[in-house]
Amino acid sequence: MEAALESARRAGEMALASFGRQLRVEAKPDGTPVTDADRAAESAAREWIARRFPDDGILGEELGSVREQAPRRWLIDPIDGTKSFVRGVPLWGSLVALVEGKDVLAGAAFFPALGERIVAAPGRGCWWNGARCQVSAVATLAHALALVTDERFAARPQRRAGWLNLAGAVATSRTWGDAYGYLLVATGRAEIMVDPVLSPWDAAPLVPIVQEAGGVYTDWDGGGGFAGESAIATNAALALEARRLLGCPWPPHHGVPRA
Repeated sequence: MEAALESARRAGEMALASFGRQLRVEAKPDGTPVTDADRAAESAAREWIARRFPDDGILGEELGSVREQAPRRWLIDPIDGTKSFVRGVPLWGSLVALVEGKDVLAGAAFFPALGERIVAAPGRGCWWNGARCQVSAVATLAHALALVTDERFAARPQRRAGWLNLAGAVATSRTWGDAYGYLLVATGRAEIMVDPVLSPWDAAPLVPIVQEAGGVYTDWDGGGGFAGESAIATNAALALEARRLLGCPWPPHHGVPRA
């Protein structure tokens, strides 16, 4: 946990040095933006990890993969929320996870412009700014806050109807998305966060953060883990109802969540 958080901190502090400044923004093949700050931040995290865990693999959003066959791998998203970053909006973070096979051993997120950090590992709890945190106990959708990264659902338009069903049932819906939305769920400040599209370096850090805070994390198809290309994170009390409105199946092997 300490190593995951420290490497996220290294990336975040490097990115913060460029935050609010004029940036050259490029478009990647998938159309998403990238800047020199993204690359510098990932390099800072990779260098720190490589010095301390030379046998581990590393997969980053911007700089690719090394030692792909290593049993353990570090997944890095140096600036999650680059669109916010380039606009000078502080709702971006640096994400790092350590995985072994399909299991996430630790996940961390650092939000340097907000001064917030969160880290978790299976069986060790979720820690926000050094203190244990947990999801909310809100059990009624009419009192819930639901979040989404982009309500247009441009990448997966077929899922927009589900979001509109949910947004119409909750007290408030907002687009405080990217990793920041999952932080809000894990710390009890929101009840639901959804993303129609995610990459492994986005998802892996979030799985233990949400689960160890007492929440429920699945992809849009009802699967668990970080391999899914989407995410739904909720508190326990609204896990079933929220997914029903979104059109997400609830896997029988997950059991019925208890608030």
